[in-house]
Amino acid sequence: MLKKIGFVGLGTVGVHMAANLAKSDYQLTVFDEDAQAVAELAKLGVKVGTTPAATAKGQDMVIVIVPESQVLVFGENGVLEGIDPGTILVDMGTHCIETIERMSQEAVKRRVMFLEAPVWGTKEHASNGLLTIIAGGDESLLGRCREPFSYFGLNIIHVGKIGSATRMKLIVNLLQGEMMQSLSEGLVLGEKMGFKADKILEVLDSGGVASPLFHSKGRSIARGDFSRNLALKYVHSQMIRVLETAESLGLELPAAKTVCAVYAQAVEDGRGEEDFSAIVKLLRK
Repeated sequence: MLKKIGFVGLGTVGVHMAANLAKSDYQLTVFDEDAQAVAELAKLGVKVGTTPAATAKGQDMVIVIVPESQVLVFGENGVLEGIDPGTILVDMGTHCIETIERMSQEAVKRRVMFLEAPVWGTKEHASNGLLTIIAGGDESLLGRCREPFSYFGLNIIHVGKIGSATRMKLIVNLLQGEMMQSLSEGLVLGEKMGFKADKILEVLDSGGVASPLFHSKGRSIARGDFSRNLALKYVHSQMIRVLETAESLGLELPAAKTVCAVYAQAVEDGRGEEDFSAIVKLLRK
């Protein structure tokens, strides 16, 4: 039975996942290099680890969700230095296949059970416990994790062996990036023809192209609200990874190349920390 959970990574999404876990009966210990994020979690009564290794020590489960796991997981005082045999290690970030495979191999060496489970969703989804969790690995191990995952995830989908979830997330990231580009072009074209964004969105919501992303992001754009929910720079980095994977498979993805170039320009213009819907600003120039 899982009782003690270590949580490493209190970023835009992770901080809300941990906050929801703090409402449970689990004994939660958190770590992040951002002192403000740690202080916010400490107010909820959770323990604070001094290092990733200390946070992982003595836990039944350790959840890691950081943009790049190399230092916090593999480095000195990283998670793998402190984690005990028999612990469940769950990576919920989005990494390259090589990183996931290395983490899996290191877990085997340490007799640690490993589950790959990248999350899909925004800060808003995380705050409301509505994330989608895409899992790769032993399905029975996922079964043991479903109860704690339910505090921040609505949909928990097993897609195959280790590596499968990372590959599936590439598909998600590709479509998400392209859909935002399509929405932005549609709104800008409509505005140039004299329509208000709200009226365009009303029509889109009524037909076959309706989608939750168009609905929520379209209205944020209409309000001029580009506060960070999913950082534009992260979407750009994932589009790059999609193109690298496609090239390795001998695939040509012309739309993805075009969209990636738009995100690259937005980052160059200094919009990387804004929400990814801010790419509409480039089209409005």
